[in-house]
Amino acid sequence: MFSFFVSFVSCALLTLLVIKYAKRNGTALDNNYGGVQKFHSHSVARIGGVPIYLAVLITGAISSLREGGYGAWIAPLLGCACIAMAGGIVEDHTGRVSPARRLLLTMLAALIAYYLLDAKLVRLDYPGGVLQLDLAWIVLPLTVLAVAGIANAVNIIDGFNGLAGVVSICMLLSLAYVALQVGDTFVLVTAMVVAGATAGFLIWNYPVGLIFLGDGGAYFLGFMLGELALLLVMRNPQVSTWYAALLLIYPAFETIFSAYRRMFVRGKSPALPDGIHLHSLIFRRIVQWTVGPREARALMKRNARTSPYLWLFSLMAVIPATVFWKNTGVLIFFSLLFIISYLWLYARIVRFKSPRWLFWNRKD
Repeated sequence: MFSFFVSFVSCALLTLLVIKYAKRNGTALDNNYGGVQKFHSHSVARIGGVPIYLAVLITGAISSLREGGYGAWIAPLLGCACIAMAGGIVEDHTGRVSPARRLLLTMLAALIAYYLLDAKLVRLDYPGGVLQLDLAWIVLPLTVLAVAGIANAVNIIDGFNGLAGVVSICMLLSLAYVALQVGDTFVLVTAMVVAGATAGFLIWNYPVGLIFLGDGGAYFLGFMLGELALLLVMRNPQVSTWYAALLLIYPAFETIFSAYRRMFVRGKSPALPDGIHLHSLIFRRIVQWTVGPREARALMKRNARTSPYLWLFSLMAVIPATVFWKNTGVLIFFSLLFIISYLWLYARIVRFKSPRWLFWNRKD
């Protein structure tokens, strides 16, 4: 709780300083209001990842002083996370770093963590047994792709105020809970620290969007989620590997489905941005009916009202993952249920047949 409090307060203060610095110097400001993924109407600093990282760094240092062994784990993890978020930070400032280069940086970070932290995907659980992965030429690429994929996936869902932040906090709290059950102090403390830092950032991000998470912040949160989930599962055999799969399934499946849709349905590169992610469709075809015309104040309200839909949707995976963290069969069932629900909901919204209960706050 001490770590959580320090992260929360330090990130809130650092975020305020970053906002003032960015606006005073005109750096890393998002002034593009017409892009397919732009849903704001004023200049906003896109470097929310900086105060989150600094808050985690400060709190990690304090925790290391209190618990000597903690520093041996948190230092290399944050070093790797810095590499993962570097491309995003430069992209936020210049807009000139391609998605491929950012993905390569996150893969490099996962590769280094593979050796420094022994963060390896060495087993896959199935009902009634365990499949051990002993061949390095399988384990290494599978681990790197899994962690880098999650980092990129969180960046994909970072489309509205509070969306990626709250979803990440829910996942981090789940990781902390399961880590508490199995006695994994490192994952418990680190998950709480990152959750606290993200909560401090959200004060300024939701609902008014005074600062954005940015690519750097999204890659940092995604990388930390991927590594912490991997470490928790691999260091504690009683935790099913399907716990991590179900916990992270919302951003992961959003990314997989988006890549499939762009490549095979639309015939475009999966790296190109588009405006028909699930959160974008909810904004355009559901939330637009709840607030007035396309003016600055109404646009901000629609932006803020979009995220809660996805918060609740992501809890369809986070809650059962947290409750059934060691029951592989049940976790697989809920994973399939989530995928079916996602595809059903997406198809209904695309065809203008959205379920009526989605319009619960419509103003006629």
